[in-house]
Amino acid sequence: MRLLIAEDEPDLAEALTVFFEKNRFTVDAVNDGLSAYEYSGADDYDAIILDIMMPKMDGIEVLRRIRSDGNKTPVMMLTAKAEKDDRITGFDTGADDYLPKPFETDELLSRVRAMLRRREDYKPSVLAFDDISLSPDSDILRCGTGKSVRLSGREFQVAELFMRSPKTVFSAEKIMERVWGWDSDAEINVVWVHISNLRKKLKSIGSKVTIHANRGLGYIMEAEND
Repeated sequence: MRLLIAEDEPDLAEALTVFFEKNRFTVDAVNDGLSAYEYSGADDYDAIILDIMMPKMDGIEVLRRIRSDGNKTPVMMLTAKAEKDDRITGFDTGADDYLPKPFETDELLSRVRAMLRRREDYKPSVLAFDDISLSPDSDILRCGTGKSVRLSGREFQVAELFMRSPKTVFSAEKIMERVWGWDSDAEINVVWVHISNLRKKLKSIGSKVTIHANRGLGYIMEAEND
C-alpha cells in the first residue's frame, strides 16, 4: 500500500512515516501543500493524508485541485482545528474522513484502513500460521477450531509482528521498537503483559500456537507440533 503524507510539522511527518512503514505501507512525506499536490499527480497512491494548515497551499485547496483533476484517491484530512465548519468544508471538497489533532496513531491507522476497505479494489491479505489467521483489516484472530477472539490495537500489532515472521526470535527491545516505537515512554514490561494476554487469547480459541520465551534471547511464535 502506497501512502502520501502531507504534514508541515517535520517531527510529526517523520513519526507518522515510521509508524505507517512499520504497518507495511510505503510512504512519501512532504511538508507543504504545493508538493502534496505535485506528488499526488505523479504517483498512484492508495491513500493520502492531508494536513489543512500548510504553507504554499492549504490542504483544502490541495484537495480541491486533486478532485478537479479527477483523482479519486481516498483522502484523510488532519487539522488542529475542530470546528464544525472546517469539517463541513473538508467533506464538501471531497474528503473521505477527517481527524482533528491531537490524535492517537492507532485510530489514524484504523481509519485509513477503513477508507481503503471502501475501495472496490481493496483486497487485504490474510496472515496465517498453523491453525490461526489474522486479517490486516480486522482485529479478529481466528482459529481452525472455528473460534475467534478480538484483539486490542497493541495485541494486534504484536500478533501481526510474530505472524509475519513465525519461528523467529524477537527480543523484548525489538518488539518494543517495532510496536511502540523507539521514542515511546512505555516501560519494557508492557511487552510481557501483551504477550501474556495473547497467550491467553490463543488458548481461549483452542489454538496449538503460542508464544514461547527463550531465556536471554526473547520470544518466538511456535505451534505445539513444531
